[in-house]
Amino acid sequence: MKPTQLYQHLKELAAKLSVTVAEQNMRVTGVNAKSGLCIVKEQKLFIMDKHLTVREKNEVLARCLRNLPIDDIYVMPAVRKYLEKE
Repeated sequence: MKPTQLYQHLKELAAKLSVTVAEQNMRVTGVNAKSGLCIVKEQKLFIMDKHLTVREKNEVLARCLRNLPIDDIYVMPAVRKYLEKE
């Protein structure tokens, strides 16, 4: 599976888990901010640095999704395999 396809599937999985993925320009913040999951007004929001490569975005988002309960959700086998790798 191509990295861009994987990224799309990871974002779809995040949506199924009620996590909104938003790509932001982290460089304009003036602080050393990193991509990650946060909760804003009881909504789960994953803020992704838009300057990361697609492979880096996959790694960062997968790291987050690994910690969420996905057992009861259908996950494409290739995506599940990616999530299970370390």
